[in-house]
Amino acid sequence: MRTDLIRKTALTVAGIAATAGGIAGPAIAAQATPAERAAQVVVDRKGHGERELDVRYEAQPNFYFCGPAAARNALSVQGKNIDVDAMAKEMGTTESGTNSINDITPVLNKETGKDVYRSTEIPVDKARDKADKLRADVVRAVDDGRAVVANIAGTATDTDGNTHSFEGGHYISVVGYRDGGKVVTIADSANPDMASYRMDVDALAHWIASRGYSS
Repeated sequence: MRTDLIRKTALTVAGIAATAGGIAGPAIAAQATPAERAAQVVVDRKGHGERELDVRYEAQPNFYFCGPAAARNALSVQGKNIDVDAMAKEMGTTESGTNSINDITPVLNKETGKDVYRSTEIPVDKARDKADKLRADVVRAVDDGRAVVANIAGTATDTDGNTHSFEGGHYISVVGYRDGGKVVTIADSANPDMASYRMDVDALAHWIASRGYSS
């Protein structure tokens, strides 16, 4: 979807850790494969009510590729490195953006090789009621070593008090949680300077309201 932020060159994981609080999880041996790294990050957090997957972050290359970029970042936690242009073609992305989460879920399943992702819509008047389901879906997906992709719109505030505004709509990846899922970690392709931030799951549910997520 359309955003007004200036795009910058994608950062490495090390760069993100220095500038945005770090999406990457605990340090892992260099000889581990990407898939093994993602799995180890989950294991390292087990039993502490919080888990965070290892994202190989890339910023979106233009204002309308947020859907493919969010899916690409989500799949990177499984060690996959997929070209965003190829994903955009599969999703039918145009300069108007990617139509809905239902265009992203089939691509996530195809690249994962399993029919594990499902689309869930959150009606505007049901955000409060759907927050518990969103929380459970994020925890389940992250515990399974998978990131969630969400289609959001409007303005939301993260746990540091920063506001994130996408009135025309946007896609993000949810790559971790803490406090048993009450707070989630977001990887946002829009701006590398704010590549990672945390948000209360209730606030995220209201941000998704009128749209949906894939988990």
